[in-house]
Amino acid sequence: MMDRFERLEAVAAPLRMANVDTDKIIPARFLKTIKRSGLGKHAFAGLRYNEDGSENPDFVLNREPYRQAHILVAGENFGCGSSREHAPWALLDFGIRCVIAPSFADIFFNNCFKNGILPIVLPREQCEALMEDAESGANARIIIDLAAQTVSRPDGETYGFEIDPFRKRCLLEGLDDIGLTLEKAPSIDAYEAKLDGAAWRPRIETV
Repeated sequence: MMDRFERLEAVAAPLRMANVDTDKIIPARFLKTIKRSGLGKHAFAGLRYNEDGSENPDFVLNREPYRQAHILVAGENFGCGSSREHAPWALLDFGIRCVIAPSFADIFFNNCFKNGILPIVLPREQCEALMEDAESGANARIIIDLAAQTVSRPDGETYGFEIDPFRKRCLLEGLDDIGLTLEKAPSIDAYEAKLDGAAWRPRIETV
């Protein structure tokens, strides 16, 4: 199961970059683990850290209040490159629950939903307005209402967004692939019980 996504009011970090690929989100050298936790410290490692391991003070996520950002506003084609699922894992472990951009790479977009991150596609001019809001700092909190499918700016202006109804339900109820399977547990148990008592089950004979 994953955490439910219903309503999020949070500081947004403006990432004024297009074509942010998955290797930027989580460099390949950190893909040795299959754990979903612990990758947040490596998110955007090539941008966050200098060669000596010190923080790059110019990168947005190294500055206050964006260290605690839960929303990321980015440029076109976010999440392009390889299909590594570690990319949404790293974002989620850092604390990002929503990414807003004019467009996303398809595989990354799909992987976000499977891991409890809401990717929102908005027109470029609306993303630009949200970036300007985000650059105002801690006073500029953006509100994401998934049930209503709206993004609200600090001044009250609201943008609507589209989302597949099934994906919306999964996020609202915190259902990942395992959770969806467990919903069918009674039917699965009944089917297995039927098989156990079936006289027609084929026999495996050894020679």
